[in-house]
Amino acid sequence: MSFKRIDDRSNDQIRPTKITPNYSPYAEGSAFIEVGNTKVLCNATVEDKVPFFLRNKGQGWVTAEYAMLPRATHTRSNRETMRPSGRTMEIQRLIGRSLRTVVDLKALGERQIFIDCDVIQADGGTRTASITGAYVALALAVRKLMSNGVLKRSPILTEVAAISVGMIAKNPLLDLCYEEDSEADVDMNVVCTGDGNFIEIQGTAEQEPFNRDQMNAMLDLADKGIGQLFAIQRYAMNG
Repeated sequence: MSFKRIDDRSNDQIRPTKITPNYSPYAEGSAFIEVGNTKVLCNATVEDKVPFFLRNKGQGWVTAEYAMLPRATHTRSNRETMRPSGRTMEIQRLIGRSLRTVVDLKALGERQIFIDCDVIQADGGTRTASITGAYVALALAVRKLMSNGVLKRSPILTEVAAISVGMIAKNPLLDLCYEEDSEADVDMNVVCTGDGNFIEIQGTAEQEPFNRDQMNAMLDLADKGIGQLFAIQRYAMNG
């Protein structure tokens, strides 16, 4: 079925995506990711300590925080200075889980890598862009630890990236912008490893339920898009 997208992309086309590595001069690793009009700054900080529940257990930890600047959207939102919203907590836990899945925490040693994902501008897919950019920041921080002789081998097992897919008028679409996401019958976020395994699939029918064939069509699109994101990540880190 022919379907005209808001930005004239084909149904299986990702938005223009760019990752600028080492964006911050102070962080051990950083990446500025632009996915269409969504822009997220990801900074990795290495701490020579672990959370109290991991003390003296011979392993490290990777965690994340996520925030959206007050004018990242069309209207101003309040800063979450005291207590993050439920949505914010959900997203930062997702980012942390996604990163920990691809890290050998014992090989990291008793240190923590903290990833801050700050949304500068939002146009849909902020959580998936954050995961994709956060991986680059994490990998660059690990690379610095290795170059400084702190780590003898990389604790990173494989890559991780994420993308959104959805259904509008029975059309499976890849990498939804905000306008598409807001009117989608189905909205799904997919997180995958570099070796082709799923970390998380978050799918919800907003209006009409979806069937197995439609789900498979969306997952096929996600697999194609995430493959392209891995290539963009590699180019950002290695040129």
